Amino acid sequence: MIIAHVNDQQTGRADSLDETPFQTARREAREEIGLASSLPRPFSVEHLCELPASLAKTELVVRPCVALLHSYDSKTGENSDPEESLIPRLDAKEVAAVFTAPFHNFLRMTDDDVDKDRRKEGVNEGDPGDWYQGAWTEWHQSTWRMHQFFVPIRNGSVVKPRSKSRNQQQAVEQLQEQEETGLTRYRVFGMTARILVDVARVAYNEEPEFEHNSHFGDEELIGKLRRMGRLSEVRKASDELTRETMEKAAKLS
Repeated sequence: MIIAHVNDQQTGRADSLDETPFQTARREAREEIGLASSLPRPFSVEHLCELPASLAKTELVVRPCVALLHSYDSKTGENSDPEESLIPRLDAKEVAAVFTAPFHNFLRMTDDDVDKDRRKEGVNEGDPGDWYQGAWTEWHQSTWRMHQFFVPIRNGSVVKPRSKSRNQQQAVEQLQEQEETGLTRYRVFGMTARILVDVARVAYNEEPEFEHNSHFGDEELIGKLRRMGRLSEVRKASDELTRETMEKAAKLS
């Protein structure tokens, strides 16, 4: 599983109403981490499925698209390691770093991937129990489980922008300063963490070890908000989901 450390002020979205969710996802991957539309052999991207849409507080509807990056060509027998052969080219305006994490770990309470040999070498990756934190909170007029995962920082599997303008350096430099002062794990949280948990549930046909919401996405709520005239094609800068709006939507049958 490849994860991008995204700068807070940026977000990906469709360029037009004709662009499909998967087309949007592929374009954003190309623009932000350099995953080209046409990949060198033996690599290819297979669109597997899409999950129910989720709703962000900023009134954006997010459609998770699941794809598999193939690194083996069954016709030619070619095989390659994407972490070595596909070097990401990051847009520093939007992504400060790209790192990897074992996908199955997003169903676990502890980190299955803490390297004991690296510990012996003096590399501090923290305790396996540092992997997960979670708490229940009120969101969308219902109770939601908020997940946080803490991925060990391993320099060999972390990619950062190599060339960036002066205006793009702040997020990258801030991240580097945190690492130099003792940061040993990257935090994955919010909607990203929720989507990763849901995708892992589907992929492994397995429920998490930690408490979680049983349903996927916010399709029912999104439908109610659209009936109220919200989530229009043209979004205003002032659009934000307030408690009053959510209460009205919750009362719709």
